[in-house]
Amino acid sequence: MARSILHKANTRGHADHGWLDSSHTFSFANYYNPERMQFGALRVFNDDTVAAGRGFDSHPHDNMEIISIPLSGALEHKDNLGNRVITKAGEIQVMSTGTGVFHSEYNASKEEPASFLQIWIYPNKLNVPPRYDQVKLSTGKNHLQQIISPSTEDAGTWIYQDAWLHLGRFDKGVQTTYQLKKEGNGLYIFVIRGSFRINDVQLEERDGLGLEGSTETVLTPLTDDAEVLLIEVPLLIR
Repeated sequence: MARSILHKANTRGHADHGWLDSSHTFSFANYYNPERMQFGALRVFNDDTVAAGRGFDSHPHDNMEIISIPLSGALEHKDNLGNRVITKAGEIQVMSTGTGVFHSEYNASKEEPASFLQIWIYPNKLNVPPRYDQVKLSTGKNHLQQIISPSTEDAGTWIYQDAWLHLGRFDKGVQTTYQLKKEGNGLYIFVIRGSFRINDVQLEERDGLGLEGSTETVLTPLTDDAEVLLIEVPLLIR
């Protein structure tokens, strides 16, 4: 049976640390809501804005797939694997933290804030060698661009999970349909900009919608330059 879970933007957890303004779709840090622990393998979905010249000091992670999608500005990433890179809006970065990695993420600008989406997905393989990857997005419109999949041979980059992530920027009224890649998965939809009708549910900017039991989803942009992120993940975690 199909089921949907609506997360309106103004119902998210919120933390303002001065240097960091963060909205949490799921329980995170000091925000705890037993009804919002995760969506299947999707454990964390944070909408972060980092002040100029500030950031997250070096800290550890293990056995998690961590995806960062800059929306404005750029992040400076450093880790104990020897990576020191800048990720700008129009690019994404992925870490498979596996057996353990230390990293820091700083706003690369000393003048302007940077905003990004921080996504954590449980892996389907534990204690793998940690890795970092970064990919540039296409600039096209009116289609869904695959940015992450389980396959090293597929479009975008990959993670250790049967998960697929797509981004799309659309003109008003240009409808598209998404088909689940794997039976039993669920789909989490987040509107980055503008508004969409998802099947028969209207989503505004920064709203999220989880769909279970629906193999086909119709997305209709209701505004010009509307942008959406789709996250397909397993609902049952082994």
